[in-house]
Amino acid sequence: MKGSFMKRYAFFALVLMLGFSLIVGGCATTQKQAAPEGLTAKELIAEAKKDICEISVSEAKALLDKGGYIFMDCREPTEFKMGHIPGAMNIPRGLMEFEIDKKIPDKKANVVLYCKSGGRGCLAACTLCRMGYKNIKNMAGGWLAWEKAGYPIE
Repeated sequence: MKGSFMKRYAFFALVLMLGFSLIVGGCATTQKQAAPEGLTAKELIAEAKKDICEISVSEAKALLDKGGYIFMDCREPTEFKMGHIPGAMNIPRGLMEFEIDKKIPDKKANVVLYCKSGGRGCLAACTLCRMGYKNIKNMAGGWLAWEKAGYPIE
């Protein structure tokens, strides 16, 4: 009984200290990475593009035809249901970090990401690279460019 109480007390003390440090110190990563006024979505995407491999729609189509690539649609499920690249998987960008290891456990897998117009795919590609995935490509222009090119749709 006494040991159980001590464990609970230690856990409670740890939670209090962590909460206090966050209140006093704020978010450390925000303070180090962002300018005082913060970044816009366009600026975040521009930063991410510096660190990822982006391919054209025609290059993505060639990879689809070649095989050996997983196409990952990072749009919302309702967007995915309205049409997607044949054989593509769907993990919304907001769930990518939590779901990717279940659907693609091999961090060396060849993956092509896409979204509606390229922004979410770019940010997701950056995130996956940071998570240790080695062969990630983002399709520039996203679903809209694929559709405009007249490529196959499911």
